[in-house]
Amino acid sequence: MALIALGVTGGVGAYKAVEVCRGLQKRGHDVVAVMTRSAARFVGPVTFEAITRRQVITSQWRPGMNADIEHIAIADGIALLLVAPCTANVIGKFANGIADDFLTSLYLATKAPVLIAPAMNVNMLAHEAVQRNLQTLTARGVRFVEPGEGYLACGWIGKGRLAEPGEIVEAAAAIVEPPASSLTGRRVVVTAGPTYEDIDPVRYVGNRSSGRMGFALAAEARRRGAEVTLIAGPTTVTPPSVDATIAVRSAADMHEAVMRAASNADVVIMAAAVADYAPASAAAQKVTKADGPLTLTLQRTKDILSDLGSMRAGLGGERPILVGFAAETQDLLARAREKRARKKVDLIVANDVSQPDQGFDADTNAVTIIGDGDEQVVPLQSKARIAAVILDRVEHLLRSRAGKLASR
Repeated sequence: MALIALGVTGGVGAYKAVEVCRGLQKRGHDVVAVMTRSAARFVGPVTFEAITRRQVITSQWRPGMNADIEHIAIADGIALLLVAPCTANVIGKFANGIADDFLTSLYLATKAPVLIAPAMNVNMLAHEAVQRNLQTLTARGVRFVEPGEGYLACGWIGKGRLAEPGEIVEAAAAIVEPPASSLTGRRVVVTAGPTYEDIDPVRYVGNRSSGRMGFALAAEARRRGAEVTLIAGPTTVTPPSVDATIAVRSAADMHEAVMRAASNADVVIMAAAVADYAPASAAAQKVTKADGPLTLTLQRTKDILSDLGSMRAGLGGERPILVGFAAETQDLLARAREKRARKKVDLIVANDVSQPDQGFDADTNAVTIIGDGDEQVVPLQSKARIAAVILDRVEHLLRSRAGKLASR
């Protein structure tokens, strides 16, 4: 079903990687083993070669390898990079971008999801440096299979032993075998990034939105089988591969594109940071600098989320499901609750953009999802994981509404 790169590093738990490999194959997946030099001291490469019926990669200097730039070829072809066991040494290299062997080079080169099963001494696992590296990888979206507790190879008792092979296989399968989703076949519109409101041909009014949150939502919706239209403002971040991407610049452009796409949508997620105000008119030529202040007249832009609510009311009030964002620097929850009620949307995702590690132009986020009578606090984590939680809520709403229609 999927090609999985199984990274094996130098820990005594390397013998369990053989069982992990077999477990993945029993689920129908193809496995290519990548072993570090230290791993080969615990388990022979010939064992993995016999099981996978593929040449085991133990060095990036094997003769002929550079002809195909193999770590790039594998990086493009795999559905998952799974490292089990993963030592503190390799975790540190991943976190700090060190690529001194095939496995670490593969990690930097692949865009596939990464799943790590750490294994080490209990004190090593608790060390500040290791914990910092784990936090860095978590912020990048790397997923983990937590180590188990018990007797360790060093004779100590505590947390640090490699998780059981079955647990690792199940965690990998959850990534490459996404469960049946109520988003499958649904039409989802996601907006992302900022809008730029032109002052003249050179200058504009904008904001610091990078588009990462919206892109994560679009990618996760597509992974769940939805037909995704992504409407994105100007951003330097590469957008995910979806069914349709519409590039816009201004709030007016965004309004037009969203209203057109939303007419056929089952779900609309407004993650873009759309300007509330824009210059009343843009100068045809660059405004020349002069002594004294410059006065700009700003006018209110169209409220896309409110217009979506009105459009839905006109269609009977059932679809599309509407999700908005409230990016605030103070009175976060009060303002978000008021925004949800005023704009008559299903969910508002509230986040405090005054914090350096969340909100605009960050890889992580922490949000509160406000629904009808309930609020879900989602702690700081990667935006990819935040996207998954938001879409879980969307799926719940879809199932709930389908149940209500069926009972009528």
